[in-house]
Amino acid sequence: MDVLRLVVLVLAVLATGLHAGLYYTFAIAVMPGIGRTGDRTFVEATQHVNRAILNGWFALAFAGAPILSLVAALLHLGAGQRGALPWVAAGFALNLAVFVITMALNVPLNNALDRAGDPEHIADHGAVRTAFERPWSRLNVVRALVCLAAFAALTVALVD
Repeated sequence: MDVLRLVVLVLAVLATGLHAGLYYTFAIAVMPGIGRTGDRTFVEATQHVNRAILNGWFALAFAGAPILSLVAALLHLGAGQRGALPWVAAGFALNLAVFVITMALNVPLNNALDRAGDPEHIADHGAVRTAFERPWSRLNVVRALVCLAAFAALTVALVD
């Protein structure tokens, strides 16, 4: 495996692993922890988390995983390295699925939570929480599993 293909594949594995770890952490710690709070605290804390995560470090993993896995697939295809190609292609497709799930389903839930406004002025914190918590958490578990599968596929490509 030439150096460029190896470096890009390793970076794709790392970005995907960080990405999967983030969703896993939300699934097993962040949401269960915030979930033990009252409705107003839940809404306020989740709004703050949704704003805080919009940063360059998150963007590196979120956008980096699908972009790097696509570049890795193109480099393997262009070099005629077909042994690892199905695994890299699967990693790309799975990373793309995580991106689509996030943008089409999780982000609209985040935006609706934000549009609910300042928790100080929300009349029914319980209704806002109910509309957000369960659907978002379920989708997050789906993202975690799909991202873990992408990580596994790309890791197999490293040894193939």
